[in-house]
Amino acid sequence: MHTRQGAFQDTIAAIATAEGVSSISIVRISGEGALEIAKKVSALEKIIPRHAHLTSLYTKEHQLIDQAIMIYFAAPNSFTGEDIVEFQCHGGLIVSQEILDTVLCYGARLAEAGEFSKRAFLNGKIDLSEAEAIAKLIEAKSVDAAKILARQLKGEIKDFIEQSREILLKSLAYAEVSIDYAEEDIPQDMTESMHRELDVLEEKIESIVEASYRRRGLIEGFKVAIIGKPNVGKSSLLNALLNDDRAIVSDIAGTTRDTIEEQIRIGTHVIRLVDTAGIRDAKDRIEKIGISRSISAIEDADIIIALFDYSRQVDKEDQKILSLLEQMQNKHIIVALNKSDLPLAFDRSILDSYSPLEVSAKKSFSILTEHLEALLDTIGEAEEITLISTRQIEAAKAARDAIKEAKRPLLHAELEFYSYHLQEALKALSLISKPYDNEEILEKMFAEFCLGK
Repeated sequence: MHTRQGAFQDTIAAIATAEGVSSISIVRISGEGALEIAKKVSALEKIIPRHAHLTSLYTKEHQLIDQAIMIYFAAPNSFTGEDIVEFQCHGGLIVSQEILDTVLCYGARLAEAGEFSKRAFLNGKIDLSEAEAIAKLIEAKSVDAAKILARQLKGEIKDFIEQSREILLKSLAYAEVSIDYAEEDIPQDMTESMHRELDVLEEKIESIVEASYRRRGLIEGFKVAIIGKPNVGKSSLLNALLNDDRAIVSDIAGTTRDTIEEQIRIGTHVIRLVDTAGIRDAKDRIEKIGISRSISAIEDADIIIALFDYSRQVDKEDQKILSLLEQMQNKHIIVALNKSDLPLAFDRSILDSYSPLEVSAKKSFSILTEHLEALLDTIGEAEEITLISTRQIEAAKAARDAIKEAKRPLLHAELEFYSYHLQEALKALSLISKPYDNEEILEKMFAEFCLGK
């Protein structure tokens, strides 16, 4: 993408730190007028780029606001690609707001949400994948998520997209040359080579999509649903994990009549924990609605914790829970036998495939908690590329499908259709990283095939 430094005539400003009492607050301005505004606010004539200036800051009426650190980043060597000035002042609501008001008085305007990152993208400083990583890193739900996002921010996705684009552009250039310059000498084995490269690329994208689906909870926060028949101890488990009496615990079946959702931290992970209504054949209309919502919550969950009663014989309600688990084999499932402090009456053999844990609400759920944390850590072991949003995943799937479609006409030398599908794949990949230019195809054509010699 061609850079666009200087394309924006206005200067934007915003407080870059969260509201509240803190030791330091940052006010940032970006644009053509940033340096001149900084001189007026600081009363300094000479401001050295990338030098921390300890200086007094003044209002337009020359009243002292604060003594702060001011740093100037000259274009194009800044985050946005424009002149940027940061004021690192004392924290709190008043000081940073007064600096911002003064900057606005000198001609800057208040930045829109995400506008600094938008300018960085439009000026070619970051691509779409890096911009998205910035936004999601702020709201990371786990240490593992932060690591994945940091890798994407460093350019992991961008590098993969560039490599993929190179393969597709080379193939597209070959197709265009074959169509328009049939009299030129084109290597005979080129078709087989292109087909092999497309096979490898399709498989790689498919692998990335599948892994990204599995790890989506790392970025958005894993949803963990607790299921079981009435009175099995689901609410007790929720309260134990929350260390709070969030749910009513009672011997009366059907006490929990709706899903209860809370956010908690397990190890280095933030998860959304859902306590569901006891699943049984209910006659009460309200309870039926709660059970229906429970089943929806199970289908939406990343991890399912299924509780069974250690002290009671298997009944049709337990069988219904097992039937639900069999339909959820694509999810992570933890099975536990609660009330293990009582004599065993449950037929453990029907749960052998799930390696059930033995726990007791009256003693401790620590074994289950440790198992859940270990599972979350295992899911978080992501060394390969992970797409971080539904938008990225859908774009990758579209590229994969277009590549698959392209291989069919290639086998029959229908290069016009082959070329069309490759362009669709390029367009799909551009939604993850950056738009591609038709000139790139021409560059490949002349560089790879030496036409016009």
